[in-house]
Amino acid sequence: MSNEEAVIIVGRLMELAARTAPKAMGKDFIETALLTDERKNRLGEDLIEIGRERGIPGFQRDGQNVLDSDAVVLIGLLPHLGMGLDCGACGVSGCDEFNTLSASKDFQGPNCALRLLDMGIALGSAAKVAADHNVDNRIMYRIGVSAIRLGYSKANICHGIPLSVTGKNIFFDRDR
Repeated sequence: MSNEEAVIIVGRLMELAARTAPKAMGKDFIETALLTDERKNRLGEDLIEIGRERGIPGFQRDGQNVLDSDAVVLIGLLPHLGMGLDCGACGVSGCDEFNTLSASKDFQGPNCALRLLDMGIALGSAAKVAADHNVDNRIMYRIGVSAIRLGYSKANICHGIPLSVTGKNIFFDRDR
């Protein structure tokens, strides 16, 4: 088995970990996808383009990391309503108000804070699987911006985890 084949298996296990991670009230609004080859490369190129458009070098740096990686796992939070708890963690008075709001920038909102925690737990579970299998990885929010822009994700908010197997972790000691 080649390193690339092993990384794809680990990526699928990461998707599994995200899927089975605990979710508030047992409701699953997590989306996952594994990008390789052309879609991964298109994602990296788009990140570089976003960096040029916005004058933000971090997008270009992350885009190069994606191009240099073997695969990318996307994890996103799909559209959802408030949970009915009226906890206020989202910043509004209650779930009825939350359900009437809409915001759009790089990501769609609002998002229930408890559902965002679900996404965070899914991301952490997936990253742990990669680490357990000695596959270098790093959670990157900028990847999600491009993934949504390219239509690779239907999520309100999405992050990506690029995967690499080399002698040196390419996701650290990077230019700022």
